Amino acid sequence: MKKLITICMFCLVAIGYAQENKPTFKAEGDLVKATYYHEDGSVSTEGYFKDKKLTGKWTRFDKKGNKTQLAFYKEGKKVGKWFMWSGENLKEITYNNNAIVDVSLWKSESKLASNK
Repeated sequence: MKKLITICMFCLVAIGYAQENKPTFKAEGDLVKATYYHEDGSVSTEGYFKDKKLTGKWTRFDKKGNKTQLAFYKEGKKVGKWFMWSGENLKEITYNNNAIVDVSLWKSESKLASNK
């Protein structure tokens, strides 16, 4: 009997952890706002669809809520300046009609000048 209860408890815990956080979709005028979630329930990605195509600003977050990517789409194609944060670095990628036009990498300087 003790083994049966232990197995049942294990199954309940496994089922609880196996459930996914499904994305949410909300109509806003002619756009649909999509929000996707990490396993822990925090927001992973937010953005918009228009006519079932990615459009406008899309933002990606890590599990702590820090912004990791800012992207722009027009009619499902990558456009404009995209920003990707990784540690102390920022990568800026410029797109035009789904093609990369320019890439810049910005590094944080750890030196600070002071006059005492």
